[in-house]
Amino acid sequence: MSSQASPFEDFAGKWRPRIEAELEGILPLAECAPRSLHGAMRYAMFPGGKRLRPVLALMAAQVTGGDLSAALRPAAGLELLHTYSLIHDDLPCMDDDELRRGRATCHIAFDEATALLAGDALLTLAFEAVASGGGQAVSALARAAGSLGMVGGQVADLEAEGDGQDPDLARLESIHDRKTGALITASLEIGAIAGGSSDERGDLVEFGRLLGRAFQITDDCLDETGSAEELGKRPGADLAKDKLTYPALMGLESSREEAERLSRAAADLAPLICRGLEGSGLDLGLRLLQDVASYAITRTR
Repeated sequence: MSSQASPFEDFAGKWRPRIEAELEGILPLAECAPRSLHGAMRYAMFPGGKRLRPVLALMAAQVTGGDLSAALRPAAGLELLHTYSLIHDDLPCMDDDELRRGRATCHIAFDEATALLAGDALLTLAFEAVASGGGQAVSALARAAGSLGMVGGQVADLEAEGDGQDPDLARLESIHDRKTGALITASLEIGAIAGGSSDERGDLVEFGRLLGRAFQITDDCLDETGSAEELGKRPGADLAKDKLTYPALMGLESSREEAERLSRAAADLAPLICRGLEGSGLDLGLRLLQDVASYAITRTR
């Protein structure tokens, strides 16, 4: 990476190749029967996106003094689950999108049934990968991914589309804390657990909550201001579906101000999360947490 890269960019640049290699090893080969299913799984996975969730898991292992190599396979499992959620979100019965990661969505490139089953297979494979981090890691993933987390958030998001109710901030926060924030928080938890940390994780969980909300507000703003080339998906989709979003409720400028406030609050937790580290490890941990809090609101995709 360039010497001008930020601490988080440097960290991500170091670990992404290892994440990609781990994913390659976990996923069945496209030539393995059933070929259509495995081809669709690989199509959705490679080339990938930011790999944010596995990078966050490895960062959590780093800042809690854990073993990053032990956290690598569970971290890759988080990307499997995230990609399953993207496949299903794009389906005609959900958000009905035709573009993802800069190319045709899985159900367009294959067919709807194959895409649905590819998502199911990735979800199942995700739990196998995360199981290498132990029972606590599996429990954290299950809570984040299920009806009280990501799936429940997707249901609430669909129910809020143009339902005619008065916009409500608490409802919006609840949707996004589940649909987006739950898996971001779980990524941090799972990284710390799989890395072997036995520390109390309350501050790390709160960091994840703040980070997830700031990340989602930025996503909502980018949907209104970004291009398809920048985002790798169709912009303006939220507005077209009359979704409940932060800009729709608060306006762009107030949404950005709220994201900045959340980012600062997350960064303020860095010394508490890194309290068990010393010397250069402490310095790196602080810089990583503070930088990822900034990244959540300054990114362009």
